[in-house]
Amino acid sequence: MKAVIQDKYGSSEVLRVADFPVPEPGDHEVLIKVRAAGLDRCTEHLMTGKPYAMRLATGLRRPKNPVSGRDVAGTVVKVGSAVTRFAPGDEVYGVAPGSFAEYAVGPEKKLAHKPSSLTFEQAAVVPISAGTALQALRDVGKVQPGQQVLIIGASGGVGSYAVQLAKILGAQVTGVASASKADFVRSLGADHVLDYNRDDFADVTRHYDLILDIGGGSTLTRLRRALKRRGTAVFVGSENSGNITGMGRQLRGAVVSLFVPQRLALLMAKERASDYEQLTEHLQAGRLRATLADTYSLDRAKDAVTQLEEGKVRGKVVIVPSHPAVGEQTARHADSNLPS
Repeated sequence: MKAVIQDKYGSSEVLRVADFPVPEPGDHEVLIKVRAAGLDRCTEHLMTGKPYAMRLATGLRRPKNPVSGRDVAGTVVKVGSAVTRFAPGDEVYGVAPGSFAEYAVGPEKKLAHKPSSLTFEQAAVVPISAGTALQALRDVGKVQPGQQVLIIGASGGVGSYAVQLAKILGAQVTGVASASKADFVRSLGADHVLDYNRDDFADVTRHYDLILDIGGGSTLTRLRRALKRRGTAVFVGSENSGNITGMGRQLRGAVVSLFVPQRLALLMAKERASDYEQLTEHLQAGRLRATLADTYSLDRAKDAVTQLEEGKVRGKVVIVPSHPAVGEQTARHADSNLPS
């Protein structure tokens, strides 16, 4: 199969398209014919190997899994012996490490049936980002109807879903984004939008019950100044937070929380089917929309990652493999068990 691979850590320049063996599902896994694969910040971190602490799990000198991508939407072609929720032919979405390829393997516990109202491209931009936003608001932030919520990084992958989900949960939402993306954030349902180059969310004109700081770099002092006395700030992502652990502010925030009434909390997001099923309900009902910005072919994956690195993406983009005809598959993989 064709796949986007990397032999070392680095910027988008390390990515290339090459032939790679079709993976075989384990007992609790399914093999998916990838129809679309979403690009998220986690994929960028895995590409660069930063923060460095993550390399203890992903590979010290080079990635253990050389195939990029995690978000996925596609069709099941083979299931492991212990899989009970899916069968060949089912349309699914969720997480499958190595999804920037024609085929990928995903754990059953990280997949859900694809919302019938969404295209594969739309479904592929939902799982990781929307699941992270849901956990930040519901599980860590414990948002309540009527509360004031500030979302820093409201135009990005996680932020674009956080705005919508906070409104679904009954909050009043203020989004922070660049001026060029303000209209996009308003279209998601934000009640107010602040330009991060011009407006200061910590100018004490308004205080918030909950702040989601998505990959930002605001100091703890500024975050606390914008919070209500018993408000909560949730750190989502590790961008701009140091190359070693990526959690410098988060760890300091945990210590500060021991001595003040405010709560500065770290989100450790989990990838799980139950969250994707809950998101499916909102998507099917029209309360939540997929924030699909653009699509790229497999051989243009490097361009897509470059756009993400430069901060030019509104919402999320997808990588779409171009599956060869059956005859071409047979010729290219004469000795393989590649599904037709």
